Amino acid sequence: MGNTLVAGRDFTWADVYDKRPVAMVSENLARELWGQPSAAIGKQIRENPTHPWREVVAVVGDERDEGMDKKAPAIAFWPMQMIDFGADDPCVRRSATYVVRSSRGGIGRVLPSEVSRAVWSVNPNLPVAGVRTLEEIVSRSLARTSFTLVMLAIAGAMALLLGVAGIYGVIAYAVSQRTREIGIRMALGAQRHEVTRMFVRDGLGLTAIGMVAGLGAAFVLMRLLRSLLFEVSPADPLTYVAVCAALTAAAMFASYVPARRATSVNPVRALRAE
Repeated sequence: MGNTLVAGRDFTWADVYDKRPVAMVSENLARELWGQPSAAIGKQIRENPTHPWREVVAVVGDERDEGMDKKAPAIAFWPMQMIDFGADDPCVRRSATYVVRSSRGGIGRVLPSEVSRAVWSVNPNLPVAGVRTLEEIVSRSLARTSFTLVMLAIAGAMALLLGVAGIYGVIAYAVSQRTREIGIRMALGAQRHEVTRMFVRDGLGLTAIGMVAGLGAAFVLMRLLRSLLFEVSPADPLTYVAVCAALTAAAMFASYVPARRATSVNPVRALRAE
């Protein structure tokens, strides 16, 4: 699987043949029980009070077991054997799960049939069930979260569009109410870019007030949506900076268009409009 060996050694064939009571533990389990990974080597664990103790020979990296949206659980590993430790009678496992790695492209469409044929070439009576690609497993574990986030993204995009339309409408209305002022400024020699900058600055001021109020509300609401976040804190600064930058760019565009349109009017016509 390519998991990282944090401390200790891997299982060996001697562990299997000699039926050595050895085990591996995940890094989070090692930290929970012994403080750090290196301290776990040589310690002993067991599945339950009736089973014998096993010596921890390695600590491996954490692995997710219940989906990408959940934290990696604390796990203990031991060699898969046909004989149970502490018993002379063989304990046959009636099912097993194997992982097949391949560097070939498009393996998701070919692998299930190839795996079935390979197994049946050895024993045609063996059932093969649940052949899936890792991509399918990950997608299925994130299906509900992905759907919820897509719906929230659509709602957020609609809110952004309504916000841009609102800013555009407010600035356009302000420009229409100040047509005479614009004409006087232009007649007195005000540069077009100066007047445009004035209206854009007013639009950005309104946007700043809205962002301050929105950030406070978002900080409170994101704590309620903590279960939908994956390795992102409710107060993630990068997310808030990116959203604020997008809103600022949208506000600049929504303010610039009506201001630019107003300053392109002839000053004499603007004064006559009053």
